[in-house]
Amino acid sequence: MPPDLRGAMRTFATGVCVASTYRDTPEGRHHDAVTVNSLSSISLDPPLISLCFRKGSAFLADLLASGRWVVSILPAGARELAGRFAGPRERRAEHITTLAASPGTHTGALVLDGASWLECGLQERFDLGDHTLVVGNVLATGHDRRTPALVFVHGEYHAVTQPPAATLDLSGPGHWGEAV
Repeated sequence: MPPDLRGAMRTFATGVCVASTYRDTPEGRHHDAVTVNSLSSISLDPPLISLCFRKGSAFLADLLASGRWVVSILPAGARELAGRFAGPRERRAEHITTLAASPGTHTGALVLDGASWLECGLQERFDLGDHTLVVGNVLATGHDRRTPALVFVHGEYHAVTQPPAATLDLSGPGHWGEAV
């Protein structure tokens, strides 16, 4: 019997983001956005992040064609927005036109109003199993440290609204959990 990876991973809380990209066509620029929870920070110097997408997804094809995307990290009050962009491309396309967002200055992909964000350029891609991992060079960021976070765990959205008990200074050398 294969391991129950999906069941085990449901217990791991992740942040909730909306990734946006576009495809330029003769008719103009067509934006797309999709809810993701696979965001990972890879390196601070140079600043690199990663996302994973199902192989064959239209969003991934657009991202690879443009080489540019934005990750908007959703605040606690954005559950409905996360749900709107978690479905099929046709349904997401209906919501793009009413999305409160503006094009990023470095990428042209949509930056959601009220979210922390990272504008990225494609650095690498890796086909791994049934997904493709994309590594992005972070070109610009914006954030509000006071904004409560939206997380996903046990198949549901949750708001993290409690202030941290202590503040850790992670600005120095080393990585989380590493002794320096």
